Amino acid sequence: MPLLYTIGKLTVAPALRLAFRPHVEGLEHIPAAGGAIFASNHLSVADELLLGTVVPRHLAFWAKSEYFTGAGLKGGFSKFVLTGLGAIPVERAGGRAALTAFDAAIPVLKAGDLVAVYPEGTRSPDGRLYRGRTGTVRLAIAAGVPIIPVGVTGTDKAQPIGTRIPRPGRAKITMKFGKPLDFTGRPDDRTSLRAMTDEMMAEIQKLSGQEYVPRYAPKRADQTGGDQAA
Repeated sequence: MPLLYTIGKLTVAPALRLAFRPHVEGLEHIPAAGGAIFASNHLSVADELLLGTVVPRHLAFWAKSEYFTGAGLKGGFSKFVLTGLGAIPVERAGGRAALTAFDAAIPVLKAGDLVAVYPEGTRSPDGRLYRGRTGTVRLAIAAGVPIIPVGVTGTDKAQPIGTRIPRPGRAKITMKFGKPLDFTGRPDDRTSLRAMTDEMMAEIQKLSGQEYVPRYAPKRADQTGGDQAA
């Protein structure tokens, strides 16, 4: 676990758990060692913060590539922090540029680390669960790791879209981890990837209890790198 991440786990994480008091279920499904992908629904920017707080191991998140290349003191500090946290850079342009982030995640996963992905590709605009993009399953097959479905509720009330700072006490936050899904060895043609992705989203829906929408969520102009799911 990177040093800066370790410091955060010892200092920031306990404070966040005390402030938000998230209810957590299914931690036993998180492997003690080895790579895995956390595939979660996405309601708020606070999802990443709280997911990293409750998962006991190091969790590599995505971050916009601009944060790694900024100039001056601010740019240098941003690069230092994100590198120290073990973040994975992603291009905001999407398409082939975004897929380079998935390429970068493969050695991270094969080295035994955990990576968080939001298959919807962006935050839900209305609290419903939207169709998942196939990039998460493609990444799992390429890296040879399982997918752990995650269902989160309440974060959209703690930090609604458009607010910068999460507010404790506004809602009960629940984070549920499901049994790992192992797609290794399955065909990776387009039809198979779609079927496996739908299977994964069904498991996420069971955990989150959201209404499912069989279409892609509309992209937000201010989406973060972590929202990419190719």
